[in-house]
Formats: sequence, structure tokens, C-alpha cells
Amino acid sequence: MTIQPFFRRTMKSFLFLALVAISIPAAHAQATAAHPAHPRPKQPNPQVLAAIQLEQQGRNAEAEQAWKAISKAAPSNPEPYAHLGLLAARESRFDEAIALYGKALKINPTTPGLRTNLALAEFKAGKLKEAAADFAIVVKQPNLPPAEQQRARILLGMAHYGLGEYKEAIEPLREAAKLDPSNLPMRLSLAQSCLWTRQLDCVLDTYKEILLINPDSAEADMLAGEALDEKGDNAGAVAQFQAAVKADPKLPNVHFGLAYLLWAQKRYEEAIPEFGAELANDSTHAQSLLYLGDTYVQLEQYDKARESLEHSLKLSDKEPLVHLDLGIVYQETGNRDAAVAELMKTIELAPDEVNAHFRLARLYQAMGRKDEAKAEFAKASSLNKKADKALYERISEANAKPSQTPVATPTPPQH
Repeated sequence: MTIQPFFRRTMKSFLFLALVAISIPAAHAQATAAHPAHPRPKQPNPQVLAAIQLEQQGRNAEAEQAWKAISKAAPSNPEPYAHLGLLAARESRFDEAIALYGKALKINPTTPGLRTNLALAEFKAGKLKEAAADFAIVVKQPNLPPAEQQRARILLGMAHYGLGEYKEAIEPLREAAKLDPSNLPMRLSLAQSCLWTRQLDCVLDTYKEILLINPDSAEADMLAGEALDEKGDNAGAVAQFQAAVKADPKLPNVHFGLAYLLWAQKRYEEAIPEFGAELANDSTHAQSLLYLGDTYVQLEQYDKARESLEHSLKLSDKEPLVHLDLGIVYQETGNRDAAVAELMKTIELAPDEVNAHFRLARLYQAMGRKDEAKAEFAKASSLNKKADKALYERISEANAKPSQTPVATPTPPQH
């Protein structure tokens, strides 16, 4: 059983912002406006010189008017559109900048630096798919200055990363990492991309590189822990999360990750203080409340379970487990009507949850509702047969491919 996807998304947001902050300088450091591919005359146009001077002085409104006048006089010249795009980008008018850069590219697609500016504007506008396409062109441009190529390579990787295209993100991030041995956020993003695509050796190799930069990186310990968990190395995964807790006990989700692994291994007494530690860091951590409540259900401590589960329910009512566990709690403490309502809600959210059907059947039976009990028992039996068939098919498939040994994963607790 692997760590929940939301846990990875939390780290993804942090890494995306961190690496983007490093890769994209402040607004005024937007790439220098592209110059036309054709040489300027030996006697430069005084209007052009004046517009450039206004731009360099930060007098953007006046510079914009000057470039518009130049563009009107020479509509086939890409340079005014390039400078107007730069001015718009400086003021975060990215959609306008994109349109202006597009006009310039249409006139002369080989204008130096222009596609880089376009890709940066697209990236900043959140148009990551378009940015990725343009950065992919930029990184292949001949005679590109090394620093600009490196930035383009990083942002290409981060555009794919932001889109959730982790397989495509790996290669540019890996290449960029080779040229920047001290960049920690880049390697964390690379490791997470490898994790999402189940390239687990890549995660662990990158983890070793991260340790050379920061031996106490809790984020790296967590990623390595997830990779080991995916590999079925339960002890190794727990050890990595314990190292992460030691390195940074305040890091979001670090205690939850450890607690979740312990919970999956049915080490409930050890999991409780870790869920509690996560809640001490964030009292609204709904998943910690949910799994802490489930842990108490497993230990048949129903009063404690109810308190945690009802708090979790107030934060999120879309998790089938919280309704299933509350159904169990209410059933075991004699509140049958509330138990029926929660079990029915579980089935509404997760129609194939066999435990909910089975418990509801037993509850109906105890309440004398024989027909409803019969229907729920039949549904539970049907779901069990379906699960058994699926398991048999997986075993048969595995036996047909003896060289592919399935990875063992912990079995979730049964209710």
C-alpha cells in the first residue's frame, strides 16, 4: 500500500514553486527583447534609439507609444512587436505579450531570443502546454548561450511537471541536473517525477545525489521512503520516514507519511502518536484525523474513534472510509439508525465496498428487516466472487510470466 496521492501533490506544489522561483528571474529580468535577424543600418533610426532609451530608463508607457509608432511606420519589421511584447510581459500582461511575440515570430521565426521570450510569457501565464512546446524548440536551437539553454531546459522540465507529464519531465530535468550539481529543488522534482512514473531506481539514484547536497533533506528522505514502499521494502520505507521526521519534524505530512506506513502494516499503537504529531502541526489535517479514527476502530476504542472521525467528517465528507468507520462505531455503540445512514453513505460513494454491504446486511438482520438484509448479503456475496475471480486472473497471469515476480505490498486492515 503506497502513500496517498494527495501527499505527493502537496510536495509537488512546493517543489514547482521553489524551482520556478530559481529558474525565472524577477519580471524585469525577462529575456532581452529580440532584435531582428537582419542587420540594422549603419545609421540607426533615431526613433528606434529613442524607444530603446525609454525602455532602458523604465519609462514603459512612453516606450510603448514609441514602439507602436515605429511599428505603424514599418509593419513588416518584427522588432517593434518584440519590444512591445517585452513591455507587456514586464507589466504581467502575459496574454498581450504572447500575441505580440506571435506577430513578431510570424514575420521572422528566426529572430534571436524571440521564442524564448514567448515561452517565458506562456509559462508565466500558466499556459504550460504551449510553453513546453516552445521550450522544446528553444533547447534545440544552435548557438544558444549555455545559460539560456539551461534555463530553457529547466523550464521545459517544469512545464511538463506542472502538467503532470512526469515521464516527459524526467529527461530535461536530468540533463539540467548534470550541469547544476548543487540544485536541490531540481533534483527533488526529478525524484518525484521518477516516483510518479514508478522509475524507482531513478528515485533512489537521485536521492543519493541529494544527500551530497543536503544530508538532512527531509523531503528527499520522504521520496526515498515512498520508493522503498513501492518496492515492498516495508522496513526500509519506515526507516526513511523516521529519518525525515528526525530531520524536520515540522515538515507538512512527514508524520502522516510515517503513521500511514505503520497503519498499513497494522502497527496501530506506533501509528497513533505519529498521527497525533501531524495534528499537532496542523489540527485540520483531515487525513490524519480519518486514519487516526480508523486506527482506533481497529483497536475497538470506539469513543476515541468517534471523536476523531466526526472531526474529520466536518472537514471532508467525500471519503468512503470515514462513513464506513462511523457506521461501525455507531453500530458497535448501539446507534443503529445512524449506523444505517453512514453505511448507506459509504455505498453511495463506493458501491463496490463489500464491507459496507456485509455490515449493512447484518445490521438489517438484527433490526428484523429481512428482505433488505437478504439483498445486501447477496450483493456482498456477488462482490466477493468478483474479487476472487479478479485475484485468480491476476495469479494466472503471473504464473504465465514466471520471470515477472509481482511486488509484495501490505494488505490494508479489514473491518
